Amino acid sequence: MFSSSSSSLSSRISLQIIKRGKKSSKGDAVEPPIPSSLPNAPVDHASRITTSAVVSQHVTLANATPDPSVVEVLPLLKEVALSERHVLFIRKLQICCVQFDFSDTVKCARQKEIKRQTLTELIDLVQSGSCKMNEIMQEELVRMISTNLFRCLPPASHENTGSEGIEEEDDMYLDPSWPHLQLVYELLLRYVMSTEMDTKVAKRYLDHSFVLKLLDLFDSEDPREREYLKTILHRIYGKFMVHRPFIRNGINNVFYRFIFETERHNGIGELLEILGSVINGFALPMKEEHKLFLVRALIPLHKPKCVSAYHHQLSYCITQFVEKDYRLADIAIRGLLKYWPITNCGKEVLFLNELEEVLEGTQPAEFQRCLVPLFKQLGRSINSPHFQVAERALFLWNNEHIVDLIAQNRRAILPIIFEPLERNMYGHWNQAVHGLTSNVRRMFLEMDSELFEECEKEYNEKAAGASCLVEQRERAWKKLEEAASMVG
Repeated sequence: MFSSSSSSLSSRISLQIIKRGKKSSKGDAVEPPIPSSLPNAPVDHASRITTSAVVSQHVTLANATPDPSVVEVLPLLKEVALSERHVLFIRKLQICCVQFDFSDTVKCARQKEIKRQTLTELIDLVQSGSCKMNEIMQEELVRMISTNLFRCLPPASHENTGSEGIEEEDDMYLDPSWPHLQLVYELLLRYVMSTEMDTKVAKRYLDHSFVLKLLDLFDSEDPREREYLKTILHRIYGKFMVHRPFIRNGINNVFYRFIFETERHNGIGELLEILGSVINGFALPMKEEHKLFLVRALIPLHKPKCVSAYHHQLSYCITQFVEKDYRLADIAIRGLLKYWPITNCGKEVLFLNELEEVLEGTQPAEFQRCLVPLFKQLGRSINSPHFQVAERALFLWNNEHIVDLIAQNRRAILPIIFEPLERNMYGHWNQAVHGLTSNVRRMFLEMDSELFEECEKEYNEKAAGASCLVEQRERAWKKLEEAASMVG
């Protein structure tokens, strides 16, 4: 029934392969098996396929050159002969390449539903794991995915309103085309996860250009899209070892543009989540490339004003580095101090949270290298008029590991921190801060009473000297006032 038409279509496909300069894989001779369950219920009466309609579709498929812009009802893959499935699979991919306007829900509703059902069938086929696609099928599949996903993202909300603040969750942008985009993303995910996929063949189509375009999509305002992108890029990173350095460099470049140029990007948190898992897999001793990534990309991410949007993921990446190599603790702490906020109290609380996590993985030798600048900054935080900042800084003394480090280095730390503690005792307005300060002060007294008394004596002498200077200054002003009155 299909012998002449099948041979003509097969010759056309073979000619396409020769033109591309590629040899077909062994799987070309064997058509893909059929998944156990495929959707077979079209949306309306007009799209229902009877037995005669299936035969008509076979004839049309075999004898006519299909128009790629036409969305037609095709038979299910399980309803055609094995020799026709290769051609039918590619024709279905062509149908899924047709784009629609989803801002109008009524326009082209039937064609949209046909495309949706076709995508669902393709997902089931790939997910079944029994389909071994040849090279041309994989190439057409990736081409269809690229056609649907790689697009210009709509203008960000702040570009329309001039607002720089982070939107509330209820006002998040949700792409109207998501019902179809989600299916395309799911198809890509199932393709990447497929155990039947030959990575040597797939890397020709999931190449560097494809990865870069995926990275561009991370700026999407739709959180559902970013979640899929995060999962897919992570899977590609895990499956294609040849792409790993390129993916890391691509993420680096996204960070650089964000830090030093735009300070606006929607997907920094998702990219950091991927990196958190990547860092966890770094082998020891750690390569110099990875240490440079910490210094040049991760630590400067503390600089932008919107750091609160991704700080949780950033803090996890920093602590992963310290847990991997404790010698990096000094670099991490000094990096935090470099970008420590001066007037942003909410950001300062985040930094104090991260500092405690880093200090938990810090060893005595690294702690000694940075303790002077560290406790000078903690002294300023303790004296902060914002009670949440002062409380969070004083809570560090509730951590046993940090207290042990402080106790070992108390002779260097107490002279730095004693004055801020005394100021809080007699000058801070918040009662809770006053109570925490008293506890820390008592802790130092119990650690080393002799050292505490030395610091107290020095502080009192310094305070007395300061009061003498104030009195001298006041006397000098009075003399100037008297001299000015006599001249007048």
